[in-house]
Amino acid sequence: MTTSPTAYERYAPWRRWAEVGFVAAILLSNAVGNSITTWMELERRADNPFQRWEPAVWEFSSALMWALLIPLVARLVQRYPTHWRNWPRRLPMHLAASVAVSLAHVLGMVGLRILAYRWQGMDYDFGPWPRELLYEYLKDIRDYAGIVFVVECYALLLRRMQGEASMLGAPDEGPPVEPVDRPERFLVRKLGREFLVAAADIEWLQASGNYVNLRVRGHDYPLRSTIGGIIGKLDPDRFVRIHRSYIVNLDHVGSIEPLDTGDARLHLRDGSTLPVSRSHRGELRGRFAEA
Repeated sequence: MTTSPTAYERYAPWRRWAEVGFVAAILLSNAVGNSITTWMELERRADNPFQRWEPAVWEFSSALMWALLIPLVARLVQRYPTHWRNWPRRLPMHLAASVAVSLAHVLGMVGLRILAYRWQGMDYDFGPWPRELLYEYLKDIRDYAGIVFVVECYALLLRRMQGEASMLGAPDEGPPVEPVDRPERFLVRKLGREFLVAAADIEWLQASGNYVNLRVRGHDYPLRSTIGGIIGKLDPDRFVRIHRSYIVNLDHVGSIEPLDTGDARLHLRDGSTLPVSRSHRGELRGRFAEA
């Protein structure tokens, strides 16, 4: 039985294009708009002669550097996500990163401006470096904070579209209906809806940063956990770790293919394949033989 693709699955093939297009549109519109307003402001000042191309060089050199730096900031945010419980621990990291990003931004755009001015037979004067670096940092830290905010909101939206899983906690009153330390079901929140997924229906689990993706009937549901933290909460008679990033449900294993490297490839009954590291291959063979 096949199911119709979800909104997230329809979006996934276009995701990178959408992300690149969004960043490019924002940077381009800002560069064009700022170039025009700066040109208009300088036009009003007769005591400040300038070349008509200069505002464009100033703004597009900054935009080009942000185009290079935004993916790095986004990767940092994805690697170390921030939420209400951990933001005090993340704040020093982001302050340090904002200084490094601002310094790279300033040095890069000044270098591009020097090249552009030399191409026109002129010299570029950035001004007193201590004062200008502080001035640029006060602007860049706001841009940095805005990037972090947008990336976090976007990640939250993707998790809501994909369906974010969580473990059932103990009730406020009375005993839990099932073991909390080894849950039989997981709660999935998806676009305002909630439903339960049986642990036995999980085909495999894959580490993804600070999340572990639960694969259930062809869909991935991210769970905030580490692969080492979740393995102890799964039924050891059913689930086995096969790689530093993968856990598999033995009920869905079809065959094991040994590789010349000493590793192996696991073939599941739905046609999917998973890597098996050399250190986990022996345990898997023994468990698969018992299953």
